[in-house]
Amino acid sequence: MRKLLALAPIALLAACGQRAPLETYPGEGLPVAPIGAESQPEAEELLARDTQAAPERSVELRRRSEDREDDPFDLPPPE
Repeated sequence: MRKLLALAPIALLAACGQRAPLETYPGEGLPVAPIGAESQPEAEELLARDTQAAPERSVELRRRSEDREDDPFDLPPPE
């Protein structure tokens, strides 16, 4: 019984997934075009994130171990 109660929220959460493409409500249109834009952006253009909103990862792997510098804030705990 407890397992069933534990799995119920997970099943409900999994059922919330949207599988259909997004559409506007009937009678509604897309938002007003931004100031200075030459044309009204399409829905896909409005959903695309710019580089600043989702920057690419810059992962620099270390090739060899390196000694750590002294950290002046790494103090022992107070007694």
